[in-house]
Amino acid sequence: MLSFEQKLAIADSFPELRRKDVSLGRVNYHYEASARDKKTVVYHLHPNGNGYVYAEGAEGYETDDKGFVNIRDFSENDLRTVIGLSIRLLGDAGEARTSGGPAREELWRNAEGQRLELKYDEEDAMWYVFCGLNLDGVYETYDEAADYLKEEGFARS
Repeated sequence: MLSFEQKLAIADSFPELRRKDVSLGRVNYHYEASARDKKTVVYHLHPNGNGYVYAEGAEGYETDDKGFVNIRDFSENDLRTVIGLSIRLLGDAGEARTSGGPAREELWRNAEGQRLELKYDEEDAMWYVFCGLNLDGVYETYDEAADYLKEEGFARS
């Protein structure tokens, strides 16, 4: 089991999250750019190692009635995965999922105003980066694609 400090370090590694200290030494992390009313990604991370991450509707996670999964015994990789998933769940507000199209699309821009589109294709479970109609890159995970875009000087718009 990861320690409280290790879990904090993992959550802190997501720059889109804002830490909020709450009562009894617990910590929440909020995604302020959420497309939903809900903004809490990590809920009541406790010094004893217990805590929750929002994962409502995600396959493979048993959530409580508020949509949170208990992360007490998660590995580092599992915790990073579920936090990234939670951010994506809160970022899309469900529109793309109900449209029959890709589960996720994002527009990224750099300082010169250039635009790249990041799109997820459910059929082959890959993330694609496009410059207009031209394919710029293909990635297995959202985090790999986002890291590439950040390294190239792009930010979500």
